[in-house]
Amino acid sequence: MFLKVQLPWNVIIAAESLKPGSLMLQRAILIRLLTDFAAKKATKDMGYFLAVTTLDKIGEGKVRQHTGDVLFPVVFNAVTFKVFKGEVLEGVVHKVLKHGVFLRIGPIENAYLSSSKMPGYVYVLGENPYFMNQKMPKIAKDVVVRVVVIGTKWMEAEREFQALVGLEGDYLGPISAPDM
Repeated sequence: MFLKVQLPWNVIIAAESLKPGSLMLQRAILIRLLTDFAAKKATKDMGYFLAVTTLDKIGEGKVRQHTGDVLFPVVFNAVTFKVFKGEVLEGVVHKVLKHGVFLRIGPIENAYLSSSKMPGYVYVLGENPYFMNQKMPKIAKDVVVRVVVIGTKWMEAEREFQALVGLEGDYLGPISAPDM
C-alpha cells in the first residue's frame, strides 16, 4: 500500500557548500535531503521510501562545533510503500523452484509463493520450469501474478521486507504471461 507520510529529518550541509543567498542554500538543503532519502531505502515502520513530494519547513541551522558543518532540521512529505497482511498485490515471477516461486512486487525483491499456497498447481520440470493448473494459465518466469499477502518480515541487516504470499482467494492467480 502506498502511504503519504510527514517526516522530520536532519540535513547536514558542509561548511564549504554554504554561500550567501538563500536560494542557493535552499537548493543545497533540498539536494542533500534527496540524496540522504534515497540512501535510506526503508524502515520497519514506514516501508520503502519512494519519493519526496513537498518540503514543508526548513528550520534554523545549527553549527556543529568540531566540523563547522551546519545541521538544518527539515519537515517534508513523502510517499512510501509498505505491504500489509491481507493486501492483494501483483508481482512478476523472477525465479521458479520446485517448492514455489519468487516474485518482485514493487520494491520488494523476494516475495515467496509456496507451492502449498497454489491450490491445484503442479510443478513441471524442464529447461524453463513452471507450475501448471488445468483451469488457469501456467505460472512461469516473467508471468504477472495477483496474490494475497499472508505475512511479512522485516530484515534489519538488508533494510528490506520479505513477504509470504498465496493464491487462496477469489480473482487471484496469473493475469498475464510472456507468451500471451
